[in-house]
Amino acid sequence: MEHRWQVAISAGLLAAVWAGVADIFHLITWIGFLSCSTYFALGKLNFQGVIISWATNLSGVFWAWLVISGSSYFETPMVGYLLTGVVTAAMCLQASYSKLAFIPGAFIGCCITFAMGGDIGKILPALIIGSLLGYSMSELTSVLVALKLKWHKRLQGNGAAISSPNHTSS
Repeated sequence: MEHRWQVAISAGLLAAVWAGVADIFHLITWIGFLSCSTYFALGKLNFQGVIISWATNLSGVFWAWLVISGSSYFETPMVGYLLTGVVTAAMCLQASYSKLAFIPGAFIGCCITFAMGGDIGKILPALIIGSLLGYSMSELTSVLVALKLKWHKRLQGNGAAISSPNHTSS
């Protein structure tokens, strides 16, 4: 990874900010990090990636809510098992639609919802902010890379040698 330091600085700084914001506003930190991870795993490091991350994670929240709600109407766990199978198939089939094509995002949203016992009020804010966190990390990394390149050009323009592992001086 060519820009490891820039990635590390932006990710570390914004992760710390997120942890503080989440604490102040009583948001679930790990949900935001999972949503941020969805954004990066998707591989579309632009605002379209945020939209797709939201769509897939939120679809998973919906599917899990459907299982939790549907299961609560019956006394037998068999209905929950059946609904889990149907929902799993649905999360895979929804990938035919381009905005829902990232299947892991749906599974992440679904797992978050099961882990939180279906508490949508606690899930949604952190899930939505988490994708924006990923986008912000990506943007800050781009700014840091641009600053590094500008700095290197300035050094080269002043006649200063830049040492690198592939550069040898005579």
